[in-house]
Parts: sequence; structure tokens; C-alpha cells
Amino acid sequence: MLPETEHVKCLIIGSGPAGYTAAIYAARADLKPVLYTGVIAGGQLTQTTEVENYPGYPDGIQGPEMMENFRKQAERLGADIRYGYITSVDFSSLPHKVVVDESKVITADAVIISTGASAKWLGLESEQKYNGFGVSACAVCDGFFFKGQDVAIVGAGDTAAEEATYLAKLCSKVYMLVRRDEFRASRAMVNRVLNTPNIELIYDTETQEILGDGLNVTGVKVLNNKSQQERVLDITGFFVAIGHHPNTDIFRGWIHMDEVGYIKTTPGSTTTNIEGVFCCGDAQDHIYRQAVTAAGSGCMAAIDAERYLAAKEHMVTA
Repeated sequence: MLPETEHVKCLIIGSGPAGYTAAIYAARADLKPVLYTGVIAGGQLTQTTEVENYPGYPDGIQGPEMMENFRKQAERLGADIRYGYITSVDFSSLPHKVVVDESKVITADAVIISTGASAKWLGLESEQKYNGFGVSACAVCDGFFFKGQDVAIVGAGDTAAEEATYLAKLCSKVYMLVRRDEFRASRAMVNRVLNTPNIELIYDTETQEILGDGLNVTGVKVLNNKSQQERVLDITGFFVAIGHHPNTDIFRGWIHMDEVGYIKTTPGSTTTNIEGVFCCGDAQDHIYRQAVTAAGSGCMAAIDAERYLAAKEHMVTA
């Protein structure tokens, strides 16, 4: 039995600020966009609590509520939002083909990828228990909530060093937990950390457990992996900065990516190496990774797709 097949003008893969914004702009351009949400409808923001750094919300807003507002706005303007997961793609010819939930084939004249990226976690049960209640993977997003408090950050690369120095401007004390006896960060970032007086570096250290009172983080139990000595640090915030993994695996072999898996786009646009395929949000942004920058690039992707489709139609009718 042949799988069901449907043709759409503009297909958006993935939700979150980038995907929903692309859907809003594509709908207003009469592209009749169809958006598949992916496994987590709304993306990473649905797993956060208070969002205070997105413009237009003077009192802040809960992440899930914010993404629900994005979805409602896209639907009001005519976007077709569907729950489903893209399991494979074929970008070898036009129109492009994708398979949804291994059961339905969608062909599309233009495809916008907005699958985002996922933070890498330590894998502790207590880490997930307090995620959003003292545990965070984004210092820029959540550091403000720990102003004047003691926090810890785990990681040894440039991102960890940069986030540690960012937190040091807000927090009384920042414990930086490094698993080995040296940094992986660049010399410049290492010097910045070493010259920040309220950052305490703790080498050869692994996190054993995030401690809390059932509601919020109250400390972290760490282990010196050389001496095997345990220690409890009194903190209210725990930041994980061991990297992100872009959700782009199904596009490997089709789309040009960097060594980590972030999709490469043409500078100043959202175009990829495949005609008619565009990428926005954290799937192509390993630098900023903010809701507002993701939304901005979603706008760009929709405009790029609209101009691409308009040019194709002009060529056909000319």
C-alpha cells in the first residue's frame, strides 16, 4: 500500500520561536505554510519557566505560555500547525520530499528547517528534577534570577568560561567545576576567568548530585576524581555548559554542516546549499542561541522562501 502523499507550497520543520515566526510571516505572504512541530511542540522554551529577556513582556512570561501565544498567532494568520515528526528527507530533486512519522510523504516547493538544538546534560536524575528551578543550560537566559547569590557552573570550554564570567557580574560567587586538571578553553578565555576574583576554579571535579528542598536548588555534591573526596557546595543555581547538539541528524548527507552538526547558511541569509531549503534558529546558530535571535532568523527564512518562490513563479510565467 502506497503511503499517503500531499503537496504543500511551504513546509516548516520544527516549532519554537524560529519555526512559529517563520509560519507567521509565511502565512502573511500567502504561502499557506504547513508546520510540523517535532517531538517537543514549542521547542526548548516549553521546558523553561520565567522568560524575562524577550521584548514586549514587561512582567515576563512563562516559556510554555509564550510558545502557546506564538502558535495561536501563527494559526490565526492561517498557518497549518500539525503535531508530527519528520523521519527522513529527500532533497535530490524538486519538489523536495519528506516523510512524516514514517507513514506520510509531503512534497514541498520550499522547506524551512527550524529544528533547533538541545542542551547536553550530565545525565543526573536530580539535574532534570530541578531543571527550571535552579538548574539551567543558559547563563544569559537565567543568570539574572540569581543576582547576588552563589552559583556553580560545570564545563571547561570557551562557552563555559564565557558564561562563568557573565555570571560573575551578577552573582556573589561562581564555582567553576572542571572535570580534568586543565581547561579546553582558549588562552584568552582562561585568562579572563583567572582574572575574575569571584570565580573559584575547582579542578578534577565531577558532579554527583544536585541538592534541593523539593522546590529549588540548595546545593551540589561534587567528587574530586583524584582524591575521591566528596564536598557539598552551598549554591542556589547550577549551570550546565558542556555544549549543545543541533537537532539536524536527519539532514546529514544533504545539507552542508559544520563538524558539530550546525547547518551552514549563506552569510546574511538563511539559504543553504540546497535550492529551496532554508534554515533558521538554533539549528544554524551556535553563537547566540536566544529566543529573540531565533525569531528574527525565522522572519528572515520566511522572507527568503517567499522571494525564492516568487522568482520561480515569475520564471514559469515569463
